[in-house]
Amino acid sequence: MLNGKERQASLPEFLVEAQALQTKMQECCQHLELIRNDKDAIDCLLVSLHTLASCAQGLGVRSMARFSRQIHALLSQPQDPLNLHEDALLALRNCLTLLAWQVELIDPRTGQLGLDDEEESELITALAIQTGQYGSAITGPKTFTLITFPERSV
Repeated sequence: MLNGKERQASLPEFLVEAQALQTKMQECCQHLELIRNDKDAIDCLLVSLHTLASCAQGLGVRSMARFSRQIHALLSQPQDPLNLHEDALLALRNCLTLLAWQVELIDPRTGQLGLDDEEESELITALAIQTGQYGSAITGPKTFTLITFPERSV
């Protein structure tokens, strides 16, 4: 993890790379709107998400790294062949829009992102539903089993 001075020195480079990756991911989505489920466009999107996650993790922006990895996981590990139909593409675009906002909202002094993860969770859930993966290990929901113990008499 970078210290404060290293983070400040690396932040401008990260922001430029993140913007370039955002542009590439948007182009991939446009391509997928024209040619549904195109493997090359999906692969390009996956590489871009992986790169963004790695860069964000290296800079210490953990929430962006986690969100990028969650999107990547949903697109790379579908239970059935991935079907990016119109609603799935919309959910994906919404995730990418939030990622773009996160890049814009990184504090230039600290390199941190001061957002809660509620919107991320909602968007990941929507993408999981649209890709047929809701309830998978990637997204939850988390279920717990109640274990009861018989009462002991003393």
